[in-house]
Amino acid sequence: MNKHAKLALVAVGGNSLILDEKHKAVEDQYAAVVETSKHIAGLIKQGYRVIVTHGNGPQVGFILRRSELARHELHEVPLDSCGADTQGAIGYQLQMALDNEMRDWPERPTVVTVITQTLVDRDDPSFKNPTKPIGSFMTEQLALEHKEKDGWEVVEDAGRGWRRVVASPVPKKIVELEAIRKLLDSGMVVIAAGGGGIPVIEKEDGALAGAAAVIDKDLASSLLARELGADYLVISTAVEKVSINFKRPNQKELDRITLAEAKQYMEEGHFAAGSMKPKIQAVIQYLEGGGKEALVTDPPHIVEAFAGKTGTWIAK
Repeated sequence: MNKHAKLALVAVGGNSLILDEKHKAVEDQYAAVVETSKHIAGLIKQGYRVIVTHGNGPQVGFILRRSELARHELHEVPLDSCGADTQGAIGYQLQMALDNEMRDWPERPTVVTVITQTLVDRDDPSFKNPTKPIGSFMTEQLALEHKEKDGWEVVEDAGRGWRRVVASPVPKKIVELEAIRKLLDSGMVVIAAGGGGIPVIEKEDGALAGAAAVIDKDLASSLLARELGADYLVISTAVEKVSINFKRPNQKELDRITLAEAKQYMEEGHFAAGSMKPKIQAVIQYLEGGGKEALVTDPPHIVEAFAGKTGTWIAK
């Protein structure tokens, strides 16, 4: 693959790997990965260099729940290790699915996963005020036991029970950036920064240490795209196009908007905090940081969107 070909970073959502409540098993997730990989391979076939990032929220939740259920017999898994585990497992599925999709190509690129650390500021305000809920619901008694024994921050969640909350710090640096860059330059398809990367802090002596935190996958993808000088940031989500006035009678799908319009729509409250808002924030950071064009669409329409037929394109 030509190392001078245009580079597209494709960010795949972790929830998109789970089709519904009845299809959460590993084999179900792999089936979803296979479907998504067909569309990513279509982009590679058109001559683009591709790096893939992915979410891992539900999968980390599964590991935490297993850990809780087995705590009477086995040690619990730290949050940073949960991130590493899911990077490896989802990366493996993406590697296999992409390799299988490209197996009949005359020249097929090697697909590789990089277990990625993301540096965050140890003084990030979110560490003092954690708000990101993770894991399963629990009783107040169990929550307070974790708080006393394990130092967890816990909150009551809208009458549904108690949950652990952790920090969601701003990503500052992709630790394995140069390795990722060399792999891309060698013609490989790279899977990296899964789940936003494993959050690490730099201690006073310069050593890295894992942090009990969750990094927003789209913000980390935006950072990686900027650091690599990617030509495109592709936010793969559940909808074909971004809409304003979502689910209202005057809902309007957006085809192509400017950076200024994206910022205006966000300020007007068109994008929900738990869904589209972080995706648009990631696009804004990418474009303001020197990025060229961003695309928001669902996996089945990625190739069609690159042909200019659909999706929401955002540029300066």
